[in-house]
Amino acid sequence: GILGLCIAVEEVAKYCCASGLILLLTALASRAIVIGGTEDQKKMILPKVASGEWKGAFCLTEPNAGSDAGSIESRAILDGDTYSISGEKLYISGGTVADYVIYWAKSDPTAGAKGVNGFIMPTSTPGFSVARTDRKMGVRGVPTANIVVQDAKVPSGNIVGGAENGTGFRTLMRNLNSVRPVVGARGIGLAEGALEYALQYARGRKTFGRPIIDHQAIQFMLADMAIQIEGARLMVYRAAQRVDRGGFDKADAVYLSVAKAYATEIAEKVASSAIQILGAQGYMMDHPLERHYRDARQLQIVEGTSQVQRMIIAKGLIDGDLSYA
Repeated sequence: GILGLCIAVEEVAKYCCASGLILLLTALASRAIVIGGTEDQKKMILPKVASGEWKGAFCLTEPNAGSDAGSIESRAILDGDTYSISGEKLYISGGTVADYVIYWAKSDPTAGAKGVNGFIMPTSTPGFSVARTDRKMGVRGVPTANIVVQDAKVPSGNIVGGAENGTGFRTLMRNLNSVRPVVGARGIGLAEGALEYALQYARGRKTFGRPIIDHQAIQFMLADMAIQIEGARLMVYRAAQRVDRGGFDKADAVYLSVAKAYATEIAEKVASSAIQILGAQGYMMDHPLERHYRDARQLQIVEGTSQVQRMIIAKGLIDGDLSYA
């Protein structure tokens, strides 16, 4: 379940946010199959992902289509019982080490978002290539890549759901919705690790003849960090439980976006406060906090920026999915 995954990601991300991403990717690259795949597709992919035999990647973002997923330009042309797929994807986490990808493309470019479908594509498919690996500010433990496919042939049975039926874009959105709490869990874990490191440092570091943890200014910073973490944890756990109950459609999206936005934003705030407590030491690479801070910055961008989450939340308020009346 998503709650169990969130707890695992949270614990791992206390020490390494990139390792938390490795766990998250098992869900991101398989949820479309869990949600909308055929029984044959589930049997083909899910056991190998669960055993660790196969690693997957989620190929959505393009040069001209990031948050606007309905505007992707990759094309899938059906010829008999085979699709020929061409396109370019950016910032694909784990793309250089994946055994398969879920590649999102338009099989009907005239249908707008309704023409979008996911395709199960082994990375050994002729025409699949890694154009480059990105040079990143943080989360360097997991490579991200520019993926190019050119006339890559996949069987028609590899379209998620088994056939074009107009539900591909809905499956894509449900996939993204259901994994958003896990991104939040990465933020919670990172924040917990940063707080714990700063707390232990404050116990041993002395100024003016006493440990800095005895100073009220430091105590209040630590307290604020804990408040933010506990609030974010409650939001993320509630969102994960909602997904596990089947709540990851449009009406549920507002709650998932609230959790993702808040948890990822407090991760950066807590990491920044932790550096401040260490002072100049926190800015040095001798301590893990500078890495936590760099890693935290990624979380407000991936799987829907904080601004996109606010658009979803605002729409949920307008439509009545979230009401305080």
